This record gives sequence, C-alpha cells and structure tokens, in this order.
Amino acid sequence: MVGRVDPRHYALRESLSSPYPLTQLGALVRTEPDYGLSARAVARRSAEEPRYIRITDFGEDGIASGHTFVTPEAVESGYDLALGDILFARTGSVGKTYIHEDTSEPAIFAGYCIRFQFEAARALPRFVYWWTKTDAYARWVEAIRRPSVQSNINKEEFKSCLIPLPPVERQDELVATMNAARSERNKKLAAADDLLAGLDDFVLATLGIERPAADERRAYAVRLGDTAQPGQLNADYYHPERIAAVRVMDRLPGIRSSAALSDMVDFERQLLKTPGKNYLGLAQVQGHTGELTDATDKAAGNCYAYQEEDVLFARLRPYLNKVHRAETAGSCSTEFHVLRVKDRESLSPEYLAAILRSRLVLDQTVHMMAGNTHPRLTDQDVADLRIPIPDMETQEAIANEIIRRREESRRLRAEAEAGWQKAKAWFEGQLLEATV
Repeated sequence: MVGRVDPRHYALRESLSSPYPLTQLGALVRTEPDYGLSARAVARRSAEEPRYIRITDFGEDGIASGHTFVTPEAVESGYDLALGDILFARTGSVGKTYIHEDTSEPAIFAGYCIRFQFEAARALPRFVYWWTKTDAYARWVEAIRRPSVQSNINKEEFKSCLIPLPPVERQDELVATMNAARSERNKKLAAADDLLAGLDDFVLATLGIERPAADERRAYAVRLGDTAQPGQLNADYYHPERIAAVRVMDRLPGIRSSAALSDMVDFERQLLKTPGKNYLGLAQVQGHTGELTDATDKAAGNCYAYQEEDVLFARLRPYLNKVHRAETAGSCSTEFHVLRVKDRESLSPEYLAAILRSRLVLDQTVHMMAGNTHPRLTDQDVADLRIPIPDMETQEAIANEIIRRREESRRLRAEAEAGWQKAKAWFEGQLLEATV
C-alpha cells in the first residue's frame, strides 16, 4: 500500500503485539483523508473570519489559550474543520497531531496538514488522538518519515499506520481515564502558572507602588522644552502612560531612591564567535515570568557570554517582556542585554529581574520601541530606564518570595509531567502486550 522497502518500517510493524486487532488508520476513516488549503495567511479581523489552523498553531498540548489566529487570504470550500477531525503534520514537525474540538468559531486547515475523519462507530477520534501521544506511535513516525532537509510522511503512509483497536466501549473507558489524567495535569499546570502570574502584584504591593491607571489617549501635548534632555522626538516616548510610570517613583513611600539602570549595572558585551554551553535564544525565555521553555533556538552568528546571576533583558519586541536571571553561566543571543549588578550590597539580581519584568517597567518600554518590522529598544533607552531601589531587607524579602514561588511552580510542573507520562505509559500498556 505504501510502496516502502526500508527494513526499519517493516521491523517496527512486526514488533507490535496486542490483544486487539491491529488495524490501519486508513480502514477506519469515513472519508478519504485530504490535504489542507494552500493560501496566504493574513490578519484575522473578526470572529466571522475562519481560523486558519497551521502546524505552527498547535503543539503537543493542542492550541494554547489566548492564541492569536490568522485567516486565509482566499477561502475555498471543502477545508472546514468539524468536531473530532484530526490533523497530522506531514512535514516540519512531522507526525504532530491536533484534534479539533473548539467549534465556537469556523476553522480551516492549512496545506501542510492531512485531515482524518474517523468512523466513530469503530474508532473514537479522541481514542485515536491519545494513541498518537504514545511512544509506539512516535517510534512509527521515526521509522517511516523520509529523512531530508525537511522530513515528511505522505497521506498513504499515514493511512498505513497501525493502531490496536479494542471495542468502542473499551475505547470509551480508556479515553475517560486519559481525559481525567489530562485534566489533573492541567490543574497542576494552572496552579504553577498562578504562582508566577501573581508575582508582579506581589512585587508592586511590597514596594507600596500602585500602578498608574491605564491611559489610552491617542492625542496628548508635550512641551518642546521637555524633549531637550532625552533628545527624543518620537511621540510615543512621551505617552502619558510612560511619563506616569516614571513619575510614580518620585513619590514612593519607603523607597530609598530610584535610579537609572546604567547607574546600577554594567552592560556586558563579551562576544563569542560560536555559542558556548547553555545557549539561550529569545524563544527559550518565557514572557512575564522569566522561566525557561522547552523551545529550541539555534544561534546564528555572534553570541554574548553571561555569568550566573547576570540578568538577560530582551531588547527585541519589548512587549513580550522577556527577562531572565541566569542560574548558570552560558551564552545568549545578542538580542539580549547582559546586565551585571555593580554592587550586590545595593542591588539583588533576583530583585532586579523582578522589577524589570514588572508593569512599572513595561509601561515604560512599550512606548520606547523603535522600528516597525522588528521593534526594539535602543541601547541608550535601556540604560536610561528608571527602577526603584528599596532597602536590601525589602529586596531580599521580594527575592525570597520569588524563589519560593518559582521552586513550588517547578515542583508542580514536574509532578504534572511525571503523572502525565505515567498515564501515557498506562494507556499504551493497555493496548500492547509488548513494545520494542
């Protein structure tokens, strides 16, 4: 059926042993699997325009909450997603899958995906989806994908994928157990997120800072004389929101002082021609929390060296708010500023990272961007950023609470992941007598 003669593919097929019939996915569909729409993606202006589901929109956990969708420039019929449709990535992140369950808005799938619509009387879509999360399925993908610059698996090959097929009643039981395990995992991840999401409120409250009210004025006046010192003619630089964020620090109770960032840190620019260990790109730092992600970001060109306790502050797209306190030495993208505290008797690196992630600083940086395609902060604007400097006792109290919450958040995440891996192994064990 698939016209393959490579031995790895057939050796893997022979290794599967199950108390249930091993059935090809192609025998379980109610319609012929089809490729998606090839159309240019454009900004989505309303909920009436269909979401354009592409490989880059979904990950191992589906589509993230709050995800920004695009829409196809030209809509054609026949590509609308229905409840229970499963998409298989045929190239790029080959083998990755997505099950469509959010039907609140119209959706169309893109060309590098293959849609399977299963006959629910034989194979529950959610059962098939959970099978694609097993190690057995991952081994099948690895065995059958064509290695190249961009590996791929075609429609006929996906149709040949074998799946153990218990009766629908048993499938339903397995799905219910997996759904419950997934729900428990998500509950722990949400608790981990909540611990970090509340840090900004904690930092500002500890400092006695009330963030100025949002100011959405599109027109405002600035005295010409006020532009002389900073030498800026960019209108957004004088946005009332940024000005209010700076002025609030001039009247803070209990705060020893506020200072320009350059007064408190050195900007380290030790260039490396090739990335060293622990390379960090922008994609590997989570916005607003500073935690590291599982994303991979390969270095292109020069890098900066950083040391443990340095603070990495992203200047590209400052609204993403990526600030990380280094826990080890390493190298990073030159789109980070590497900040090294001059005097740790006066400024804690953990506190510095926290205040740079705060809304007090974000209200400054989002109005200081230069450039349209790749908006970034100029070196001088970063040097001039104003930050509050409380006494060391307050800084240490903030730092200790941040560390406590981060450790608890990581514990919850590790616990959630361990539980989910155990559930997946259980699911696979219920279907296979042995795997190789």
